[in-house]
Amino acid sequence: MNQENFLAVLESHRSQRPFRGFTVELVNGQKIEVDHPGAFFARDGVCVFLAPGGIPHWFDHENVLQIISQSANANP
Repeated sequence: MNQENFLAVLESHRSQRPFRGFTVELVNGQKIEVDHPGAFFARDGVCVFLAPGGIPHWFDHENVLQIISQSANANP
């Protein structure tokens, strides 16, 4: 994923009202479930997400396979 698209997609998800969680799938198969709009910070193509319990997940635009939106009709 290119850097500009990566940052735009993350910001688009952050600004959704109401916020809906999303999944970041990495090229190595790892899936990161983002559950809160204030739990991640992205800059210059790099993102850090703090999972519940303060567990950090670092990833960059080159390692993201896809970002999967949560369905609007999914249960919270």
